[in-house]
Amino acid sequence: MRRALRWGRRLAAAVLLASAAAPAWAFDLTALQAQLREAPVVRGQFVQQKFLRSLPQPLTSTGLFTLSATDGLLWELRAPLHQDLLLTPEAVFRRDDGGKWQALPQAVGAGRETRMFLTVLSGDTQSLRDNFDMALSGSAGDWQLVMTPKSALLKQIFTDIQISGGKLVQRIELRETQGDKTVMEMKNTRADTKLNDDERRDFNP
Repeated sequence: MRRALRWGRRLAAAVLLASAAAPAWAFDLTALQAQLREAPVVRGQFVQQKFLRSLPQPLTSTGLFTLSATDGLLWELRAPLHQDLLLTPEAVFRRDDGGKWQALPQAVGAGRETRMFLTVLSGDTQSLRDNFDMALSGSAGDWQLVMTPKSALLKQIFTDIQISGGKLVQRIELRETQGDKTVMEMKNTRADTKLNDDERRDFNP
């Protein structure tokens, strides 16, 4: 009788453990992509630090960003200098002193890197799988994605890319093969369903 009770308790404990762990198992790359795509527009502040082997302190820049799932990324640098950049799937633009967008010439491969950066921010895991081995851990509220490059070209540039967040992306770390790294932290992020009038004008250079 006691043995049966012990067995029953163990079975009950196992069932409880399995039910508690089920949400973590269910949170996979498909679930992450669906979660991030719930926000067509994301706004916030950023802190970007570039760690170079040749410098004792990181190069730090801060500013504002607006990410549109369909249009691209508006990156408004405010310190240490004032500069606005617009990244779209087709090109990269910089705002001149007159307030007009000027397309920047892109080196070979730069277009692919721009698209990859937008893909990382928007969490398009399906597209990322073509170029990276991906390992996701955590839960919907606290997750980390480690991306290891597959292609020879990307392996020459990155050791890996680590992305973490909750409902939205909060941190991106790009580790380069020569030892440098870039860390971007997204702060005070908020989701919206559409761009405002000023943003719509910006996204149509």
